[in-house]
Amino acid sequence: MQTITLSDAAAPKPATPELGATVSALADTELAPLAVRIDRDGLYPEPFLRRLGAVGGFRPVAAADLSSQVDVIARVSEVCLSTGFLAWCQSALIWYVRNSPNAAAREAWLEPAAAARLLGGTGLSNPMKAFFGIERLRLKARRAGDGFIVDGTLPWVSNLGEGHVFGTIAECVDDGSKVFFLAECGAPGVEIKRAGPFIALEGTATYAVRFKEAPIPYRNVLADPIDGYLSRIRAGFVLLQSGMALGLIRDCIAIMREVEPALGHVNRFLEVQPDALEAECAAFAREAQALAEDPFDPSPGHWRRVIALRLAAGEATLKAAQAAMLHAGARGYLASARPQRRLREAQFVAIVTPATKQLRKMLHDLDDGPGVQRPQ
Repeated sequence: MQTITLSDAAAPKPATPELGATVSALADTELAPLAVRIDRDGLYPEPFLRRLGAVGGFRPVAAADLSSQVDVIARVSEVCLSTGFLAWCQSALIWYVRNSPNAAAREAWLEPAAAARLLGGTGLSNPMKAFFGIERLRLKARRAGDGFIVDGTLPWVSNLGEGHVFGTIAECVDDGSKVFFLAECGAPGVEIKRAGPFIALEGTATYAVRFKEAPIPYRNVLADPIDGYLSRIRAGFVLLQSGMALGLIRDCIAIMREVEPALGHVNRFLEVQPDALEAECAAFAREAQALAEDPFDPSPGHWRRVIALRLAAGEATLKAAQAAMLHAGARGYLASARPQRRLREAQFVAIVTPATKQLRKMLHDLDDGPGVQRPQ
């Protein structure tokens, strides 16, 4: 396989300082009116994702500016977590391609994905569980020239549709090695079938994907072998998820403050208050920014901090959503109300791979489980 070093690869320009305000304005005007339909009717917000790409919303991750990309995902998630999750899926896809040592793959896929002309996601749920002893790898590959033939089924992959792509991993039956590749939905041997329905995140275009003698060409091979590549992408993959937690927590705080004029006199007796949540959320944001300064740091200490942040932020998201519901009271129980939607979405933050239980196992495996250190 022909490769070039990553330092030789041309990186897209980072986002402008105005990007955050642009993303928030776009989310408020174009996404917020659709949030209930996305949640209740399973509307897939593809036009919004493409608009987000057109205004530069995925450029930071392509430029390894992960702090800005966490902020983009947070601003989208503040309005709708389904769409924030899709923004993370697209960001993860770009992150995989951006860091591939295969120049042909970067040339073919990086620019279209960064501009959201090409949409897609990540099929790493099964591989991540497999690498930590929770499941077995579901995909098998055999070498065919400079590419592969893949068989197997993945039950859950999001942000998919005909013509979309996603990154995943298969085990080579020839020698037991692993290959990281891009699969193209609708390509020969790659069949997608709608999954669900779900109680939340129904608008995320989540499919089961079946590979049957699916040919994977050289330009789709992101890493072979994968060892050094996985250590390069792992922190970014997990760190970007913190944007979903930050955005949802911020909206839960907003809900609590919105009902304060009418219910503050009794809500003050509730255990969780918005000021404390605001401080906790700010600590998470600072830690995410610090970790994003060098997403390629190979040290065990950096990786442990990434895992601990993801775990603590996910648990805080559950706490914030529960508090928002309690502060809102009966008005939050309406089918169209934000508090009940945010509560269901928060549960997704806690179970999406790596889920709370897997994160705790990962910490235990790293240091025999001395307890989670929350950012201060």
